[in-house]
Amino acid sequence: QVQLVESGGGLVQAGASLKLSCTASRRTSGSYIGWFRQTPGKDREFLSAISWSDGITYYADSVKGRFTISRDNAKITVYLQMNSLKPDDTAVYYCAARDPGAANLRRPNNYDYWGHGTQVTVSS
Repeated sequence: QVQLVESGGGLVQAGASLKLSCTASRRTSGSYIGWFRQTPGKDREFLSAISWSDGITYYADSVKGRFTISRDNAKITVYLQMNSLKPDDTAVYYCAARDPGAANLRRPNNYDYWGHGTQVTVSS
């Protein structure tokens, strides 16, 4: 079992930056942390993922170049730096953990543990 806690959300103006944090209760070799977001009535959207072991990163095309994922293994924390925020980025942001495996990292159903989410609101 892995517990995840997100933090760092808030209300910002368009063009601003936010840095989200996801702290895990533990990590295992070969596992991944992913960031997703969701708005009412829509499916959960993949944003980015990172491997705990080697730090390899993955991004959705929609955020590539604006969002950066990173990790601090000592703190068991993964970050999502979000720059040039737009009103369309308004959503609840979730981090998720999955055990080692070859399943598609971009599919929410392939993650085993989820945080409770943090709200990000971008005003125009």
